[in-house]
Amino acid sequence: MKLQLEVVKLGPPLEGAFERHAGKDIPHYLFFLLDWRHNRDRTEIWLALRGNEIQGMMLVYDGRIVQLRGSEPAAESLLNKVDLEKAEFNVEPQHRQAILGKFPRAKEYELILMALRRGEEHLYPSEDVVRLTPDDAGRAADLMSSADPEIWGRIITPERIAASMDRTLWFGIFTHGKLVSLGNATMTDIAGNVGAVATYGSYRNRGYATSIVSALLRETLKVSDLALIHVLRDNAPARRIYEKVGFRPYRNYLFGFTEPFVAAPEG
Repeated sequence: MKLQLEVVKLGPPLEGAFERHAGKDIPHYLFFLLDWRHNRDRTEIWLALRGNEIQGMMLVYDGRIVQLRGSEPAAESLLNKVDLEKAEFNVEPQHRQAILGKFPRAKEYELILMALRRGEEHLYPSEDVVRLTPDDAGRAADLMSSADPEIWGRIITPERIAASMDRTLWFGIFTHGKLVSLGNATMTDIAGNVGAVATYGSYRNRGYATSIVSALLRETLKVSDLALIHVLRDNAPARRIYEKVGFRPYRNYLFGFTEPFVAAPEG
């Protein structure tokens, strides 16, 4: 007799099984591992089990961000635990019908996860790259909102950026006192994750983004031998930059959000 799926919330008795399962494919489960380790008070993880085997898992971070991994039956069972009016999601392509059934008005995008191992990088350093400080947060928020108002413009605020700078590395390039290009990365021993790269339109094609990503990689690869970055499939210029420094496609995802909303400030 085939065992039924059971959905349970992650807790101490299942942590070992969770870490072993996620550890087999760190890029695929990066945020599950990082948020459970570093932001547990803001993180829920649900496991879909068939006997002792994990068939799928779902991360709900900050009551709004949903990541879903696993088989289609597991995904459907896991989504029954979600009761959100507004959400941002990152799921495997085969979960499209399940996630749109849950959030029928969602805006969706195709997302590519790219990966790079230490030794595969091709860096293009520049003396123009400087580390940003909380005093630069307002200019950083303006730049990100201008570069992608539909995605970053919904959630980015100066306060949110400033609060992140004690645990996230931010680099930028200034021209005549104006912040024209920036990027950030989270550095952990599991993996380094480049979270955002943005340049004002009139300052593109000058190598700024390549220099920013090179600087971020130089620092993150001191901490871990793995670096990751996500990029929208239709953003060909960004993909060329990331491939130039050594990133290669790893997996595809479906990314989206239910409707514009402003996230609560971090702190």
